[in-house]
Parts: sequence; C-alpha cells; structure tokens
Amino acid sequence: MNTYDIRPELTDLPDRMQGLPVDKRGYPVPYFVLWIDGEPEFRAMNPARWMQCVSHRLCWVCGQRLGKFLAFLIGPMCAVNRTTSEPACHLECARWSAKNCPFLSRPHMHRRVDERVANAHAIGGEMIRRNPGVSLIWVTLYCKLFNDGKGQPLIEVGDPQSVEWWSEGRRATRGEVSSSIASGLPILEEIARTEQGAIEDLYKRLREIEPLLPAA
Repeated sequence: MNTYDIRPELTDLPDRMQGLPVDKRGYPVPYFVLWIDGEPEFRAMNPARWMQCVSHRLCWVCGQRLGKFLAFLIGPMCAVNRTTSEPACHLECARWSAKNCPFLSRPHMHRRVDERVANAHAIGGEMIRRNPGVSLIWVTLYCKLFNDGKGQPLIEVGDPQSVEWWSEGRRATRGEVSSSIASGLPILEEIARTEQGAIEDLYKRLREIEPLLPAA
C-alpha cells in the first residue's frame, strides 16, 4: 500500500490519525473506508470494520480504542431521529473530519453514487442522498443497536453531553443549522407518513432538538 504526502491546506492530523494511509490526492484514509482494487473508495464503508468498531468500541476514523465519550459525526436529520449508521469517533477525530472532509466542509458538493458504490455493502436505514451543508458532532456516553425493520442494524445515540455544529470547516451559525433542518424536513415527513403516529413523533423530536441549536 503506497502512502503519499498530506495536502498542505489540511489542518494538522490528531495524534491518533497519524498512522493512517494517505491517498494519491493527499487525503488520509479513515479506518472505515473500503478498499477496491487497491484504491480507497471513500464513499463506501468496510462492513468488517463496521463490526469491529461497534463490537470493540473502536473509532470510526482512526481505528483506535474509544474512551468514556462517544462522538458521533452526523447530519441534522440524524440528530432529529437520534439515529445513525456510522459508529462513534474520538472527539478530535470527528472535529478534524468536520473541518477537512471535502463532503462535510463543502456544502455544495454532491454525493456521487455510481455502480462502483451501489454494489458495495450498505448498512440499514434510509440514506438521504443530499449534502445537508451542516454537520453535527454529538457527544454522548452511550448508544445502542437496533433493527431497522429490514434486518439491518442502526445505531441510536444517547442523550448528548455536548454538541458542536459545523459548516464549511468552521462552527455553523444558527441560521445555517435552521436552514439545513428546514430543507431536510420534507424528506423525513415523507418517510414518517408511511407509519402510524410517526409524524407526531417527528414534530416532538424537532421540538426537543431546538435547545441544541447554536445561540447565534
């Protein structure tokens, strides 16, 4: 496996990420990434690594052991549902990703889906194929697995100890977060209408997340 120099515009890697391989473009390759034909496919996760992270409390980004706190890097809609398909990270690994990941730090970048990715293993739940423009680091003490109703696992995150909203590699404003939630809400409403009582539950969860938004 070749490794290359880190792109100069990226912020310094946390100590735990120092040992990650670096791809041809100069991006460190997170632990979860699936390698296809000797090349990292950042849009696809390695299912074996997913199981390792969940079973052994390993960081989704660096692959090292987690401590007491679990930092989930999620989108606003996942925050509303308190549900994600991606295991937890160290806080510093999550922050580095929020600042430097091209998809997370560039609101106008679209998620490309082609045959190469479509044929890769997928975890459960309904994937929302959009760039929300805002990401959230949700720090909690616990999480639990549950069945998505189709035989696939999802993760329910516990009550937040702290939250950090990010956009364009910096802390997000309240307006940016509110706009992102408003633009994604119709997608959740459409899904909720297929289940009895789900719409009411959705609006309840929206009210619960209001205090977690940035102050300004």
